[in-house]
Order: sequence, then C-alpha cells, then structure tokens
Amino acid sequence: MVAWMEHHQVVLYLGALVAGAVLGLAAPAARSLLEVAIAPVLVMLLYATFLGVPFHRLRAARRRPVHATALLMVNFLVVPAVALPLSRLVADESGLLVGTLLVLPGALRRLRHGLHPSGRRRMVAYPWRPLRPHAHPGPRSATVAGLAAGSPGAQGGGIGWQPFAQAFVLMIALPMGLSILTRRASSRFRLATRLASATTALMVPLMMATLALVVASQVPMSPPWPDVVARVVPLFVTFALVMPAVGDVVGRMAHQGSQERLALAFSGTTRNSLVVLPLALALPDSMGMAPIAVVAQTLVELVVMAIGVRLLPRLIR
Repeated sequence: MVAWMEHHQVVLYLGALVAGAVLGLAAPAARSLLEVAIAPVLVMLLYATFLGVPFHRLRAARRRPVHATALLMVNFLVVPAVALPLSRLVADESGLLVGTLLVLPGALRRLRHGLHPSGRRRMVAYPWRPLRPHAHPGPRSATVAGLAAGSPGAQGGGIGWQPFAQAFVLMIALPMGLSILTRRASSRFRLATRLASATTALMVPLMMATLALVVASQVPMSPPWPDVVARVVPLFVTFALVMPAVGDVVGRMAHQGSQERLALAFSGTTRNSLVVLPLALALPDSMGMAPIAVVAQTLVELVVMAIGVRLLPRLIR
C-alpha cells in the first residue's frame, strides 16, 4: 500500500487539493476549525519529513570540499539570483510576493552530495534526501518575509515577529528535535524503530491531509483560483526549468562528475516548501495568499521532480 501511494502520489495530491477546494467552498463557516486542524497535521508531516533526513551523514560533506562549495554556491548565490527577479512578477500582491520569497530564496534548503541508490523512487515522497548543514528554515526566512512585507508592493503593514518565533519553535524545531531523538533511540529501542517506520509510511497521507486542510481554510478568503494559478505557477515552472541547467553548469565549472552534477541540479531545483508553511500561515490575513503560493510551488515541484528523476539522468552525463 505504501509503495502504491508513493507511485501515485502526484495524482493523490491533486485529488487532495480538489477535495480541499470543494470542502472550503461548501463549508466556508468551518474555516476556523480547519485552520486549527492544520497545526497538528503539519507537525506530524514535518516530523515524518525530518525522520528521513540523514543528519548522521553531515560529516561526509567535509571530505568533499569542492562539491560542498558548489552546493553552497548554487543554493546561496545562484538560487537568489534566479528567484528574486522572478518574484518581481508578483510584487504588486504582498501575499504572493512573501510566499514566493519564502519558498524560493528565503528558506535554507537541504542538500545532498550524491545520489542514493533508492533516491529516484523516494525523492518525490520525501522531497529529496538531503545533506546540508541546515535542514530547516532559519532567521533568514523571516527576514526575507519581513523585507518583502515592507516593500512598496506590500499591502497591509508589517509583520510581527512573535508569530514567526512561535511557529518556528512549535512547528519546526519541535518536530526536528523529536525526529533526531527518535533516530538516536532507534538503535537501542525497537519501539522507536517501529515508530520511525510507521510515521515515515504515513508521509503521503499526511501530505494529502495538509494540502487539503490548507486549501480548504484559504479558499473562502482567496481571490479566484484561475487568477492565482496564472500568476504563480508559470513563475515556479520557470524556476524549476532553469535551475537544473544552472546546477549542471556550476558542476562542470567545478569539474564534478555526472552524479555530482545531477545532485547539484536537483539540489537547486527542490525547495521543500512545506517546511516553511508554518511561517506562511503565521502571516497576517492581509497576506493570506502566501500559504497558497507555498502549496502551489509544492505541487509544481512534485510534478517537475516526477519527470526530472527520469529525464535528468539521461541529460546530465
């Protein structure tokens, strides 16, 4: 059953989006209840996601300094250089602008120094197995969002830092810490091993539930969906098409092999947007489109990666 869900996950996620939209339109009065339900489901999803992060492999990056430098260059120099001009296409809508800056250049993304043998099958379900010093969004995400909110195109005033701090601690740092404790305990206790396996197996259902709840809670207060899709989806698709080529070029400049260049291409493309969803949900109602931008980027990335894991290994040789 788990393998079937992973194989059909893109279709399942699209179905969850449709179900969430129908629920939101049919029961707009339930928006407050749906928003309350997002937090525990999202915490479980991020807990399952962090369980898949090989924190114990971080030391391996020190043995490959050239590749580690290329990874940092792609994600800290090239990604912002590509994402920031694209974000100006939605600069007139504060929610879309902040959401775009959170999911593209704002969050500290997860890197990987090589392809895991099972990476192609598991990448989409676990938005790519990483290897990077930080597997979570840091203060930079909140800073980018705050700067965007204060830009001329922003509407609705500034952003308080308390909601960001609360969201980060309860919905990001907490599940990450619990996942690390669970992995460490799994070497001694069978119960911890079973808990990790069971939670990881629920990745797709948790993702579906998160997508459905976010969409259902945001639809009643959102502008027409075709307008939103027409604005942000082409932006995210453009980013996803540009970054693999850029990653390959950077890898060639660093004299990397095909596997390392493929890792660079995927690293620059994957954004793991749901990690910053708690920050997007902490924004004021005047920026209510930010969570929709996060969800839209997630779906675009899933579709692009489902194609990329089959196509890119043939193109990057």
